[in-house]
Amino acid sequence: MDTKFDFSEMGDRLVYVKAVAVADLPADVREAAGDLDELFAVHDSTGQQLALVAEREMAFVLARQNDMQPVTVH
Repeated sequence: MDTKFDFSEMGDRLVYVKAVAVADLPADVREAAGDLDELFAVHDSTGQQLALVAEREMAFVLARQNDMQPVTVH
């Protein structure tokens, strides 16, 4: 399926959730992550990171609680 979608219709409330390897993060964040190998980042449409959480579901809940529409980035 290759259907185009105009994301601008969703306004500026669209946020992107993506998995981030803990090993790629700064030392202080790696330390705070404990034994987790992966965290989930929430980014706005300009790419600015808004949050970093332990679970994908938590990232989606956080976005929705703040009246944002989350989508997954691969």
